[in-house]
Amino acid sequence: MQYAIYTIPVLGGEEQQEALNKFLRSHKIIKVDKEVVNISGDSYWSFCITYMQLPAQLESSQPAKDKIDYKNVLDEKAFKMFSDLRALRKQIAQNDAVPAYAVFTDAELATMTSLPSFDVKTMLSIDGIGSKRMEKYGKIMVDMYNATFMDINNEEGR
Repeated sequence: MQYAIYTIPVLGGEEQQEALNKFLRSHKIIKVDKEVVNISGDSYWSFCITYMQLPAQLESSQPAKDKIDYKNVLDEKAFKMFSDLRALRKQIAQNDAVPAYAVFTDAELATMTSLPSFDVKTMLSIDGIGSKRMEKYGKIMVDMYNATFMDINNEEGR
């Protein structure tokens, strides 16, 4: 547990109040003690906040992994497909109320774009994709991949 102390003038103090509210919204609050304090005729609210960091804050204090810019890594055709698969992944994630990475990670999507043929069996060979996610999201991704792949090939043939 950690502690934070905020002092806010009774009159005015909008900036300090906003800072306190921002802090309260972004931390797991355990307890708030408050007192009105009079010092030399001025009145203040004093807040002692006991809190814990949220898991996201703990992760952000750890060294960040280097992000990959797939636009620079993939060729134009693969990046188009990658973008289409990301859009589908976003839609699936919203429908299931899960984070997008729970459907498939960017690395998994990038690997999908590099496969010459794409079916359920091939998708299961991608590192990190197991039978549970394949059951839940695999068929729709395979259908989208194949539709996109066919569209790109048709465009190239023109």
